Amino acid sequence: MRCILAVKMKAFFEVLEQFYKKVLLGATLENESQEYIFYLNPAVLAQDCSTAASPECSNRRGVQGRHQPPSTTLGTISVVSVCLKRHSPTCSAREIMLLQLTVIKVMITRILSVETDFHAKEKYRDIITILLKSSDIDSTLTCMFQNSDKLLCHMAAKCLALLLYFQMREEIALSNSWIAFCQTNLSEYPENEKAVYCLWTLTFIIKEIFKDTCSQKTEILKQFLTLFDTAFEVFYNSLFSQHFESCQDTSKIINSLICSLELLELLIASRVHLKLHFTCQRILFLKPSCVLGVITWPVQAFVKRRFIIFIKKCLLWKVGEDLCRGSGPALMPPDQHLGVDMLALADAVLQAVDLGLLRTLSVHGKPPFFGGDEVQPAHERVPGPDHVILRAASLLIIKSLEIKFQNCASANEMKVGLQNFMAQLLTFLKPHLQPSLQPHNACEWISRVFIEQDDDMVEAARASLGIYLTLIRECKAAESLTQEKEMCNHHTHEYGYNPHCVFLFLLKNIGFDASVLLDFLISSETCFLEYFVKYLKLLQKDWTDFFTICKYFDVTKSKDNINICACSPSLVQDTSSNQTELRPSAALGNHRNARASGSWVSDASSKPLNQLVMPKETPATLLADSPSPPRASQSLVDYDSSDDSEVEGTDQRTANSKQVSLHQEAVKKFQDTVGTSGDEREVSLEPQSRPLVPKQSNILFSVDWDTVPNNVSEVGLSSKTLKCFEELQSAVYRLQKKNLFPYNPTALLKLLKRIGATYNESMNAL
Repeated sequence: MRCILAVKMKAFFEVLEQFYKKVLLGATLENESQEYIFYLNPAVLAQDCSTAASPECSNRRGVQGRHQPPSTTLGTISVVSVCLKRHSPTCSAREIMLLQLTVIKVMITRILSVETDFHAKEKYRDIITILLKSSDIDSTLTCMFQNSDKLLCHMAAKCLALLLYFQMREEIALSNSWIAFCQTNLSEYPENEKAVYCLWTLTFIIKEIFKDTCSQKTEILKQFLTLFDTAFEVFYNSLFSQHFESCQDTSKIINSLICSLELLELLIASRVHLKLHFTCQRILFLKPSCVLGVITWPVQAFVKRRFIIFIKKCLLWKVGEDLCRGSGPALMPPDQHLGVDMLALADAVLQAVDLGLLRTLSVHGKPPFFGGDEVQPAHERVPGPDHVILRAASLLIIKSLEIKFQNCASANEMKVGLQNFMAQLLTFLKPHLQPSLQPHNACEWISRVFIEQDDDMVEAARASLGIYLTLIRECKAAESLTQEKEMCNHHTHEYGYNPHCVFLFLLKNIGFDASVLLDFLISSETCFLEYFVKYLKLLQKDWTDFFTICKYFDVTKSKDNINICACSPSLVQDTSSNQTELRPSAALGNHRNARASGSWVSDASSKPLNQLVMPKETPATLLADSPSPPRASQSLVDYDSSDDSEVEGTDQRTANSKQVSLHQEAVKKFQDTVGTSGDEREVSLEPQSRPLVPKQSNILFSVDWDTVPNNVSEVGLSSKTLKCFEELQSAVYRLQKKNLFPYNPTALLKLLKRIGATYNESMNAL
């Protein structure tokens, strides 16, 4: 008898397996749709596989008799189902049920795919529609959530999500029982522990909405979120208001935290990439202290890490970028709440830092790895801090400051906030940076903390540049006294946000290699194009400040072991035998009034960089061909016309919302910048029959190295920087000439040419 039962069980499995192979290939099914329903209904086997099913699930097991295959196979199938119930091991029933769920999943995926044959797709659609109408499959799958078999739970949640999405896409009404199940369990958390199953399903459904390419996905998501908007808000408040220390089973809370965080990220991503703004999509920004509070809980380090990285992505407006690559949805215009929400989150972060957030971060301990946090006994653990936490905490503060300053009323308010929070950040970082930061220049912290993460490093540099530009603009608007301006410049070095130092240390990190800058410009993974253009505009305006800082580094590199330009000895000469006094009046020539430098010359070489007095005046001869000061604006400023740049807005929050997928974002911002100039040909991304390349003499600069003095203590670092720029523009020009550059860089090349011309002027004046 057992042999007969085994043969019939094998026959059932083989039929299902053949069914799976056909669906996997997208083949058209020959038989009537009704014949396939029995093989797909998990209720036939659910009772056997469910080892921890609730009583209400047991009452639903009678559905397997509702629909049966034709009479030719009825005897076999009915006997097999009895065999599976009475005699088969649990693993056999489990394997068949997993295959059933897999077939349903693949079939719906085939329905959603544009590559599936039309006739096959219609057959699959008919089968799934009949399955939904003739069985209580959603209740069966919901009951499987409580199974002790995690793989079965996962497959059930994924299969249910696909079925529900199929119903919404086909405009089939969702099951009232499932809607009530989710709304009740979410609203009754933590008394009801089934909320996590609802989170699984909601997460899977929104992921499917993102993956689909249909045009009505926004309407589908709107329909879906309407059902659970209120319930999720209640769940959010209940989850984050718990007292973690008093909980007996903390593992359940941690599981709920991780699941809710994944769903929360999807909800915010749907706000970014689809034009919707439900309360559940804004809940983080409306009540940010709830999520920030988790970082202060005595939870495992990996939980804090997940939350702090999530908040960092929200501040950078990069939530959901992994979901939306390739066939992801197009970026929608920002909603009207964006500015207020980002400011609320930034304020909450800074308030948490003031209350001691940085002291609660687990920087030491076991660093997490891809395969876990345990190291084999034969291998020695490398000591050191968790650099992911260091980078995330740094970006949290500096990005929050940038957003906050865009809404500050006065320069004094910005100065106080900057000193407070940057002092806390640098104090937090210094113990973990070996060797320690130079006491006279904290600007190296960005390149030190972010050396292993290019995209975060550029984001930090861009944010610090935005802070500097906003602060300088407010100081100028307030017509500050000269002494106050000098003090402001002093603070840029003391608190590590001087843009010239930050950029020079960045160049040091990459060895002054122009090919790396070229990679950054082309890369879709950083915002370097935007940052680079803003910095080059500033460099035109503040060339004398940049030159003074370079001279300081050149003179003190041997004395203080700064050695910022040691990476390329070809342009650096030995200064050990040439300890000439640093004389900015001689170095800058007619670029500055003599009286402006007199008090500084005598003791410049003995002062730290943050005590240098920068030039009080910049001659018109240096700025005659330069545009106006850069602004922290929505898009890149038009560096081809100083007149146009004056009317530009100052709200950079809009820039952060323009996160078109990766490289398209940078290209679009570059186009928006140059697009205000008259030449339409310079901004086109359309394929061209031939590259639009201007005459080389009109767009490239060449440094006259014969005019560079041999005294490297005067011009070494500035020469090295300009040499890097010269190599960069040559490489960009060559690629453009071959029509290989991803966007038209003509305006960028013009900007580099102006920098080169400014440098040559300064060298000729020596």
